[in-house]
Amino acid sequence: MNYKVSHPTKEVNCEIDLPSSKSISNRLLIIQQLCDTAFQIHNLSSSEDTIFLQNALNSTTKTRDIGAAGTSFRFLTAFLATKEGEEVMLTGSKRMKERPIKDLVEALLQLGSDIEYIDKVNFPPLRIKGREISGGNIQINGSISSQFISALLLIAPTLKKGINLSIVGELVSKPYVKMTLRLMEEFGISYTWMHNTIQINQQKYIAQDYTVESDWSAASFWFEIASLSKKCDIKLKGLSENSIQGDKNLMELYEKLGVHSYFENETLHLVKKKSSSTPEYIDLLDNPDLYQPIKCTLFGLGKSSKFTGLITLKDKETDRIKSVDEEILKLESTKIIDSHKDHRMAMSFTPLCLKFGELQINDIEVVQKSYPDFWEDIEKGGFKITPLIQTNN
Repeated sequence: MNYKVSHPTKEVNCEIDLPSSKSISNRLLIIQQLCDTAFQIHNLSSSEDTIFLQNALNSTTKTRDIGAAGTSFRFLTAFLATKEGEEVMLTGSKRMKERPIKDLVEALLQLGSDIEYIDKVNFPPLRIKGREISGGNIQINGSISSQFISALLLIAPTLKKGINLSIVGELVSKPYVKMTLRLMEEFGISYTWMHNTIQINQQKYIAQDYTVESDWSAASFWFEIASLSKKCDIKLKGLSENSIQGDKNLMELYEKLGVHSYFENETLHLVKKKSSSTPEYIDLLDNPDLYQPIKCTLFGLGKSSKFTGLITLKDKETDRIKSVDEEILKLESTKIIDSHKDHRMAMSFTPLCLKFGELQINDIEVVQKSYPDFWEDIEKGGFKITPLIQTNN
């Protein structure tokens, strides 16, 4: 389905209950499976990614399709490799089969796993034969995906020799690795991280009930809205002031893009500033998921910055740099935006109707991947949404 999206006043006043973090939820689901004692996860993400992971973990079928859920695919690859006696074919969407998995598979093979490529070498789908893995010393390239590293860390305490993981090269999305280790620590796991080496010995996860905080990545689209609005009073509920999510960096980044944000009564308030100072450089090595909303914000403001730290974006749901550039060109002409099967594309371009008038956003269902209530929440902010009736010729 496609939507026409506009905002009659360009002034945004609303209170929004943000979705829970799928990054935290997905890590907790793996920890839950690896823990000897059951525990409850409260406020688990209702995102498509988390649902796919939950279904795959509960499935007993030989073939498990994870759709377009990249994090879930990586976490399952490592987890299923440790499930002794189980053989699974792990597959996903067409785009998933184009996303490289080589570095994670090679690391797992170094540990003694039994994994085969079914079609194209170095890419999904995979045939995984679970077995007892002793663990030990491994190396992995840090510049490909932090999810590979997190996948290995999560299983490390269950291995006899644990893991002594050496990260080669520059580590991308470092806050996500820190998030993984912080969550593991909360469930009783100790570790050391010296220079480029993380060591985790064999030990047991200690069960405890856990409540998932809201998603800072989802908040990015509201920061964009605040920046592009004429005036705003936006209240975001559920975020943690002491969050373990790296995308909390939004507060600092958008202070330079005309948005002042502050916590009051456990609510994050966004207000429009009278002035802004566009940074010459923006380094997103730690926060690559923020590229699309920030790039769209800058374009809407008629400003530009030089971005660094974007090396992982070509292998996301789409080539995010190329896709953003393609759609930006349409804002002065057709105003018909293609989502490129990428949830962050649809959500990042929607706020630009505040500057460019009514836009058409195609394939609106993609937001289910991370923010299922996005369109309902946008309407709370005064945006007008008109579904387009599609006919078959």
